Amino acid sequence: MAESQAIPLLEIQNLCVNYGGIQALQSVNLTVNEGEIVTLIGANGAGKSTTLRAISKLVSPRSGKIIYRGRDITRRQAHEIVKLGIAHCPEGRRVLTRQTVQDNLELGAYIRSNSFEIKLDLQRQFQLFPRLAERRHQLAGTLSGGEQQMLAIARALMSRPKLLLLDEPSLGLAPAIVREIFSIIKNLRQTGVTILLVEQNAHLALEISDRAYVLESGFVTLSGKASDLIEDERVRQAYLG
Repeated sequence: MAESQAIPLLEIQNLCVNYGGIQALQSVNLTVNEGEIVTLIGANGAGKSTTLRAISKLVSPRSGKIIYRGRDITRRQAHEIVKLGIAHCPEGRRVLTRQTVQDNLELGAYIRSNSFEIKLDLQRQFQLFPRLAERRHQLAGTLSGGEQQMLAIARALMSRPKLLLLDEPSLGLAPAIVREIFSIIKNLRQTGVTILLVEQNAHLALEISDRAYVLESGFVTLSGKASDLIEDERVRQAYLG
């Protein structure tokens, strides 16, 4: 599948990010090939979310390059990143609680102008997330945590991304809901979406991923096929209990 492609969908070269005097990322290198699910695992504060935020330009890199479809996008603005086909579903869901489910989804398509296609995509999201269809006129703040996570993913998909950055989708959710969310993530690749996933539940993340990177204190310390890393003794001891 993806390994033979000459140009990765996303390539990060020697990425460094500082928060004030703290170096959050230190010479991080990674690639994501089209059609893959790639996961970043590591302890809290390892730099996983910072990596996603740097790609979507919520933080500015101090040095290094972010290359998307062969083009250097390191200096692009956040709204340009969305237009290029990268959507970020942030940690903590961040839905607009006083807007309806449908309003939230329509806002996800703010960079698009074809109202007919937006309407079609709205129906696609309701097919993918039947629970959202039932609650389309409800205020997002009245949804359960799992439903809000579904809404956050669906809203990101409304921009028609090629690459979805997914940050901690299982955070604070009951185990049954987590399994449902992960089943949806796994199925998303069938729709042509490539996923870069940050997830605290390392076992589940590795189970659905093609490849993975382990981040420790801003450095990539291990990388490889997810199926190999799930068997790696260092990963098992540190992240899989």
